[in-house]
Formats: sequence, C-alpha cells, structure tokens
Amino acid sequence: MLDANIALFVAASLAVIVAPGPDNVYVLTRGVAQGREVALASAWGMCSGLLFHTTFAAIGLSAILARSAAAFSLVKYAGAAYLVYLGVGALLSKEEFAPSAEEAPTARLWSFFFRGMTMNLLNPKVAVFFLAFLPQFAGPATGGATLRLVTLGLIFALLSVVVFSAIALFSGILGERLSRNPRFANALQLSTGCVLVGLGVRLALSGRQ
Repeated sequence: MLDANIALFVAASLAVIVAPGPDNVYVLTRGVAQGREVALASAWGMCSGLLFHTTFAAIGLSAILARSAAAFSLVKYAGAAYLVYLGVGALLSKEEFAPSAEEAPTARLWSFFFRGMTMNLLNPKVAVFFLAFLPQFAGPATGGATLRLVTLGLIFALLSVVVFSAIALFSGILGERLSRNPRFANALQLSTGCVLVGLGVRLALSGRQ
C-alpha cells in the first residue's frame, strides 16, 4: 500500500511540475535569453525553495498563509513586486542577453540561484499548495506524519530538479541556435522583461486558489 501511495504521489507530482506555471516559464525564459548555466542556476534555486516550503508545511507555518488573508496578501504582493523588479531590471539592463559560449562567473550564477529561490519563497501559492497536497499522501496524522511530509517534500523537490534541469538544458540549446540572429538579443531582452513583469502582475491579481 505504501509503494502504491508513493507511485501515485510521483505521478501526481510530475503532472503538477510539468504543467505550465511561473517557475518553469521563468526557467525557460532564462535559458533562451542567457544560456543553460543561468537557467540551471535559476532552476536549482527555485527547487531549493521547495525545501523551505516542505519545512513550513511540516511545522504548520503554511497554515498561517492558508488561514490569514493578510499574511497571504503580504507575501503575494512582495513576490509580485519582486518579479516586476526583476522584469524592469531586465528591460533596463545593459548586459548582453544573447547566450555566450564563455563560462558564466560563479558569482553571477549564485545571483541567479538566489533570485530563483527568492521567487519561489515569495509565492504564497506554493506554500498553500504544499499544505494541501502533501498531507493527502502522508497517511493518518500519527506520530510519523511529520517525517512522511518531509520525505514527500524531498521527493517533490527531487522531481522538480530533474524536470526543471531538462527545461533549462533544452532552453539553453534553443537560445544558442536562435542567438545566431544578431538582432535576437534585443528581442530576448524585451521578451524576458515583459514575461517577468507579466508574471508579477498575474501573481498580484490572482486569488488564493
């Protein structure tokens, strides 16, 4: 029964992860615009944020966001503002947006890692989703429920790493091919900024469901 429950959880998780959403759209955009290294750093940053959400769900902090409209709105608008900030920064950036064959500096990759993690942490829907999704597969609320929640959260994060890494690699290859057009960099800069601003506006206008 436990193995069947895990198999069902993995199948459900993959369906959720693959479905288009702000996180995988962001990774795809970064890969096309700035290459697979930046996309991988962004993806792994977002997946690391899932570890925090797992912890929040296990100790009950996510319940605060689920029950408090004020707390939910506070985190939601902070996340929306951060996305808009990244989008405006992309639009005004002087850096080259076409993927480069040169290896990206480690400090720059860490910057994108933390951006991805911050984006994920400031999305209250992820916290509420974990609170609603994980307990369905954790079994009865007995003494081992917390451990099972953490285990399921780690499985979800690992699956996310695999899927998001694949998206990052694919988008990086796509970006390298498209960048052969010398005018493509400007289009990438504009599209990246607009996508980020759009994601921020979408988050700000979204409800709690």
